Amino acid sequence: MKLSMYVITIVMWVLAVSYGQAQETEVKGKIELLEAVKEKVVTEEKEALKVEVENINAMMENGAVTSAEAENRKQLAAEKRALNIENRLAIIDNKIALLERNGEELAEEDEDRVVLQIGTGDDDKSLIYIGNGNRKPKYDKRTTSDFVLAVGFNNVLVDGELGDDVYKLGGSRFAEIGWAWKTRVFKETNWLRVKYGFSFQFNGLKPKNNMVFVDDDGMTLLEEYPIDLEKSKFRMDNLVIPVHFEIGPSKKIEKDDYFRYSTHNQIKLGLGGFAGVNLGARQKLKYEVDGQDIKEKQKGNFNTNTFVYGLSAYLGWRDTAVYVKYDLSPIFENNSVEQRNISLGLRFDMD
Repeated sequence: MKLSMYVITIVMWVLAVSYGQAQETEVKGKIELLEAVKEKVVTEEKEALKVEVENINAMMENGAVTSAEAENRKQLAAEKRALNIENRLAIIDNKIALLERNGEELAEEDEDRVVLQIGTGDDDKSLIYIGNGNRKPKYDKRTTSDFVLAVGFNNVLVDGELGDDVYKLGGSRFAEIGWAWKTRVFKETNWLRVKYGFSFQFNGLKPKNNMVFVDDDGMTLLEEYPIDLEKSKFRMDNLVIPVHFEIGPSKKIEKDDYFRYSTHNQIKLGLGGFAGVNLGARQKLKYEVDGQDIKEKQKGNFNTNTFVYGLSAYLGWRDTAVYVKYDLSPIFENNSVEQRNISLGLRFDMD
């Protein structure tokens, strides 16, 4: 009993110290952000004064105002901008003083306000956020995340030829579902991004001419089924890690205390590939015997390759893209004729 109380005391002490350090770090971060805003305030006001002076000089050159009147206007503009700087910096200094004096208390008050917030992922709001209602946006958010969904048609390539004479072109389909992160490569521009994550891929094939897959001494071959089939469908399930280099224009959104690059309404081109493992394969057969519908499900690996890898690309706008992927790894091991999946469809990146 004493030992348990001793352990609990140590745990509580560690938690208390960690909490205090976290609060101190949060307050320090807010103060550093406000100090950065002070520099931006001075720069903004100086730039505004520069524009005003240029406009006054242009008016004087055009004869709209006299030289004396121009000098008077410049003086008034300079005084106004100087007062703006003084007032805006005073507001920020007061905020810093308040944080330095009551930082931990303010942080605790913030924690009492919990909200559910849904955003686009490209601005100051994450895709889904549950937490502090007074959360301050990160000044530069280089990484965002999104949900990925893709669907379309699937088939195979054999020696560079499409296998549409063996597999149904419209009936063979693929699907992909996963999560991806997108990170800006360069600090000052957003034309190049790296997109990476994880996905579950489901590649389906529907053989023609009443054919099914069978294991023939370590090789997976197509053979005609002795009963007329209503359906013959083969599917491979993979877990992969896709990586794409995404290029395209973006819009810079600048606020007082943060900035973001948005690619929401821009064209995007992604080039890359994927690698992962095969989780399994299954074959579904449907036929009729003596007036009774029979559904047969066969599970196994069907001599499929354990490791899968390939190339993929997408071209899109907003949340929708044309998506193509090609497996460099053959579907089956030890087969004399190598077949490789090829897929074409639509991809939805819900960022």
